[in-house]
Formats: sequence, C-alpha cells, structure tokens
Amino acid sequence: MFSTPRAQEIADRVEAFVRTVVVPYEGDPRCGFHGPSDELVMELREKARAAGVLTPHVLPDGSHLTQRETATVLIKSGLSPLGPLACNTMAPDEGNMYLLGKVGTAEQKAHFLAPLLDGRGRSAFFMTEPAADGGAGSDPSMMQTTCMRDGNHWVINGRKAFITGAQGAMVGIVMAKSDDGACMFLVDLPDPAIRIERVLDTIDSSMPGGHAIVTIDNLRVPADQMLGQSGEGFKYAQIRLSPARLSHCMRWLGGCIRAQEIAADYACRRMAFGKPLVDHEGVGFMLAENLIDIQQSELMIDWCASVLDGGSLGTVESSMAKVAVSEALMRIADKCVQVMGGTGVTGDTIVEQIFREVRAFRIYDGPTEVHKWSLAKKIKRDHRDKA
Repeated sequence: MFSTPRAQEIADRVEAFVRTVVVPYEGDPRCGFHGPSDELVMELREKARAAGVLTPHVLPDGSHLTQRETATVLIKSGLSPLGPLACNTMAPDEGNMYLLGKVGTAEQKAHFLAPLLDGRGRSAFFMTEPAADGGAGSDPSMMQTTCMRDGNHWVINGRKAFITGAQGAMVGIVMAKSDDGACMFLVDLPDPAIRIERVLDTIDSSMPGGHAIVTIDNLRVPADQMLGQSGEGFKYAQIRLSPARLSHCMRWLGGCIRAQEIAADYACRRMAFGKPLVDHEGVGFMLAENLIDIQQSELMIDWCASVLDGGSLGTVESSMAKVAVSEALMRIADKCVQVMGGTGVTGDTIVEQIFREVRAFRIYDGPTEVHKWSLAKKIKRDHRDKA
C-alpha cells in the first residue's frame, strides 16, 4: 500500500489508538442491535480527541489527505468496527464531509460541516426510497421525493428508506427532484417534518442509529440551504459516491485484516487430530488464500485512489474496486469463520460481526450486480465506438 511519511505517521497513531483504546469497548453493552449508542460514540470520540486522532483524514488547515493517503489511515481505523466511529472516519459522515467540503458555500460549511469535522454530531444522507413505493434504490432516476419552490423556501415531500444514522443525526443531506431534476438540501436535524417510521432490523450492527424508514411531510428548507444548484443533484452525488465506495473498502479491509489475525492465532493454537489446525492443509490453505485476497484488495484500493487523486470522478474504477474488494472481503470473512469453527459463529470474538458487516457491505453503495451491469454497458459502448 502506497503511503507518505505524514500519512504513515497518522496511521500509526490511529492503529495504536484503535488496538489499545477502542478494541476493549467491543464488548460494551452500549453496542446495541441497531448500532452503538450515541453516548458510547461520544465517549470514544473524546478519547480520540485526547489522543489526537479525531477526523485524522482532514488536516488542521481543513485540507484533506489524498485518497491514497486516506487509504493508509482508514484501513487502520477499520481494525475494529468501533474504530471509524471513534475516529470520525465512519460512513455516512466521512462521505458527507467530503461532499460538503467540495460543494458547500462558506456559510454552509460553517453551519453544517464544522460540527461534523469536530465530531460533535452525526449526519445522514437521505437518498434511497422504499421499494414498495417504486422509489429510488440502485437506480436513482426512480426518485419519488419531490421539492417545489415556495418563495424563499423549498417544500419537500416523500419517503426514504435505509437511511443510515437518521435517528440521532444532527445534519441531513436530502435528495429530491424538482422540475429541473435532482436536488440536494442541507437540513438541521431533528425536524418535526422528518418522521422516523421505524428503524429496520438488519444483518449489520455497526452504524449508530441503524437504518431507518423516514417520512418527509412538507419539510420547508430555506433556499440558501440547497447544496449547489437545482437539477445538479446527481452530479454532486457522483462527487460523493466514488470516494465513499472506496472508503467503505478501506475500512472493511481493516476489519478483515483483524479477522485474519484472530483466525490465524486460533489456528496456530488450536489442536485437532494431533497437530495445530494451521498444519492441516485445508485450514492452512484458507488462511493463505486470505493473505492473497488482502494483498489484492490493497492494490485495488491503491489503484482506484490514484485515479481519484488524478482528478477523475473514477466512476468506472470505483465500480471495479467496489466489486473486487467487497467480494474478496466476503471470502476472507467467511474463511475466518470457517477456520474457527463453532467459535467463529459466536460473539466471543469480533469475527462474527465482521462477517455480518461485510455481507451487508456487498450491497452498500450499489450491489455487485449493478456495478457489473454498469461495466458491461461500458464494454458495449466502447465496442460500438470502435466499430
């Protein structure tokens, strides 16, 4: 993995903090079914602040590390499912901070971005909609939520689904469609016009606030809280989504590196049929295959990050990285569970949770099949252009 001296120094401090301070919290009862409580998150962030590793991917002058440098740091923050929460590198906040930094006005940054950078609040990104309503999911053009201009305000109505962290968030980015096309709005939360119908029971449990279904009923937003221009929402979404896909890969690669450490330690200590598990070819080969997948994932992340650092939106490259890395991480997590046998499916180690989280990650930011379909369309388009 490419690194620079400044990124490596930050990453080393993040790793030490996660391993020594954060990991002992993994059994804390405040790690609930719908994600860690905000009390726990803020307690960990105070410790991160004291250790100098809060929001480590953003430098003191407000500039960001490069994407390749960010990978070095975020992989280390992901060594525990609680690491990104503690260090303020978690989704959706990390992606929302990136988008606000790129598109927001000075006033919007002061009001909405500053508390996120400081770790004083969480955010939510309101894009996906309920399938039962025929709303937007992997196909954002199906968006049903509407926004209409009313004087110096916009009025938004619709329903959203799988909104990560909506419960307890301070800042929201809401996507809706006007006559011009897709729009994005910044909103203060909570707001009585945004009602959480229910928090879904999902396979993953690392996101504070869980994933909610939300009704938006005549939400009035001042016109100066539109992010960018009316009709430009999908353009801004692409600015956010490619780096966000990649940072998911970074964080969960860190988790799988940790799972591999735990499984390897178990295999080297656990005796069966007269010798350590690791000496049984089937077990040893699984761990060896994991090393290969880890290395390939690091290279894929570094390659895509270099494309983004070159100024490209990286839409194609991030789709390729999302597919390759998420599928590789699923193989790694699955093999770690298998190597550990009965212990692997219990909560006695973090391996079981990492397996669940990575399974959900294969759907986050577009499932594998959507990205492959997009790549296939590019193949067809390129072939037609050559012909």
